[in-house]
Amino acid sequence: MQQFSLLDLSPIPEGGAAADALANTVDLARAAERAGYHRYWLAEHHNMPGIASAATSLVIGHVAAATKTMRVGAGGIMLPNHAPLVVAEQFGTLATLYPGRIDLGLGRAPGTDMATARALRRHMAPEDSFPQDVQELLGYFADPAEGAPVKAIPGEGTHVPVWILGSSLYGAQLAAYLGLPYAFASHFAPAMLEEALATYRATFRPSAHLDRPHVMVAAGVCAANTDEEAAFLKSSQMLAFARLRTGRPGKLPRPVTDVTQEIPPAIMAQVGHALSVSATGSKETVTRQLSAIIEAHQPDELMVTGMIHDPAARIRSFEIAADVLKGLRVTPAAA
Repeated sequence: MQQFSLLDLSPIPEGGAAADALANTVDLARAAERAGYHRYWLAEHHNMPGIASAATSLVIGHVAAATKTMRVGAGGIMLPNHAPLVVAEQFGTLATLYPGRIDLGLGRAPGTDMATARALRRHMAPEDSFPQDVQELLGYFADPAEGAPVKAIPGEGTHVPVWILGSSLYGAQLAAYLGLPYAFASHFAPAMLEEALATYRATFRPSAHLDRPHVMVAAGVCAANTDEEAAFLKSSQMLAFARLRTGRPGKLPRPVTDVTQEIPPAIMAQVGHALSVSATGSKETVTRQLSAIIEAHQPDELMVTGMIHDPAARIRSFEIAADVLKGLRVTPAAA
């Protein structure tokens, strides 16, 4: 692992509003930059009462304006919801305003329920055009082409780095075929992690974008002064995930002392599996757990994420994680 980064869903806490979530995101981004995080990504979700990053490109611009050196980007944009040209213009504009700092991760899922997906897309196409849409988007970021009938302005010539995101073999195969970096959503869907990484690495084709495979693995993190405090803080995310799984999405719940009293055993088993690629506890405990994740999967980058109800505790959690990850990082020269 050469770099470590942060994924923020801009959670809306119980007792708060979207404005609080967006203000908390800026505070966390500034703290992340001070702590040494390489990238700060935001994700596209729609019709989610507990997530404020629906207009992802706008929030990325807000974070980029509030920071100075850290890369800021999408983890990701759900490309089927958008025309590739619109995404190219948005991220071409961001790259023009903040040169050398903008990333674009692309996902194939809707990032919402099907009714909302229909509201976003107006006309649901039966065919899967994701590979073609990715290639169209890459073309808009390329150097200006003589006689091209459609151009992204701003966008052309910006060469915004494009990542493929996924939680199955599909994204791994596409990223390898196109020679793009690959980020796996193991922070909530770890089932295919090992097979997807093996597929990507084995079938990668060098490209103008990348000469060798580049893997990012995502992991949950909830760090605090003690294991007990971290477990208490993590209960918010566990409750939120359980409620989502049972069709009751809402704002990020306040933490509880005994989460097993709030979540039925069958749902708890699902939550435990979904959040299994994670580290929870004191600095010493988190060091052991993150080290094991890195050792098992050998990512080029590790992206950590975690939803904590108290914004100050959330910042502290990521500061502890940064201290741990600095010690686990291998510099390119040493590698």
